[in-house]
Amino acid sequence: MSKVPTHLVEKINTIPAKSGVYKMLDSHGTIIYIGKSISLKNRVKSYFTDNPKWSKVEKMVTFIDDIEYIVTDTHLEARLLECTLIKDIKPLFNSQFKNDEKYAYLKIEDYNIYNPLSIVNTREENSYGPFRRKFSLKELIDSFKNIYPIIEDNQNYSFQYNLIPISMDKNHFEKNKKSLEEIFCDDKKMVLLINKLEEKMKEAAIELQFATASIYRDMIYGLNYLKTGIYGYKTILSKDIVIKLPIDIGYKLFFISQGKIILKSRFPTLTEKDLNLFIDEGKSLKLSIPKDFNEKPSMDYRDILYSEIKSLSQEMVIYL
Repeated sequence: MSKVPTHLVEKINTIPAKSGVYKMLDSHGTIIYIGKSISLKNRVKSYFTDNPKWSKVEKMVTFIDDIEYIVTDTHLEARLLECTLIKDIKPLFNSQFKNDEKYAYLKIEDYNIYNPLSIVNTREENSYGPFRRKFSLKELIDSFKNIYPIIEDNQNYSFQYNLIPISMDKNHFEKNKKSLEEIFCDDKKMVLLINKLEEKMKEAAIELQFATASIYRDMIYGLNYLKTGIYGYKTILSKDIVIKLPIDIGYKLFFISQGKIILKSRFPTLTEKDLNLFIDEGKSLKLSIPKDFNEKPSMDYRDILYSEIKSLSQEMVIYL
């Protein structure tokens, strides 16, 4: 850190090795970057090494004139706070979270021989999402054109890869639309299609048709992306969940309902009575959850909770 200004070295030395959020400010006091870490001291110091890992860091570090930080009890709270601050402030060097208005939906169209699927920016009838990666949706839409029509056949799906997409008459279009509706409304149906694509991919590879096999592989990747976005969050949206996270002294409990944290509290020691009272209080607050919310920014908070819950051991998560 020999090239780092003295005032920044002094500031970095005061930062604790605790969970939290840090803010990088330029000489005008403008916040240019917001990040989070399980160890604030280690993360902030990593920006000022001789060989930073990312070119963005190398460019940004020349503008840093001050550093602010907020300590949190848990890394989960640091992640959620980071998301909120980025959405509110939209710092120059942040990319994730700040452009949620660009998130998109995948829509099943009515009779349209050219585009059975389309991308729309707002929730419409027969639309699914929202999704962050609009480019991934476009790739899937384009690749699916080569296997239309997808026809339901004896509890499975049949289709044929066509180098040049074929035009569907209204009868085949409606059958294809019915299949798409089933696939996007029933996770078991989507798994059926994914399994069929995997079967086709293996057949193409055996026949040395590697270009075709790679196309099927990309379709599978795209469908798994959709599967997570459409079905992956059912548990946290449909069930009440309590998670128990260790903190410096004791535990912190979080009551999650409809994909939102509605109650949290610290316990130096946690007894069964404490847990039951906390659950009762959480249940009593469910009626106060706002019914109207913006899907797009809410998706980011939902993703954070989903990944946190998935990472926790069984004894730290209680499904009510």
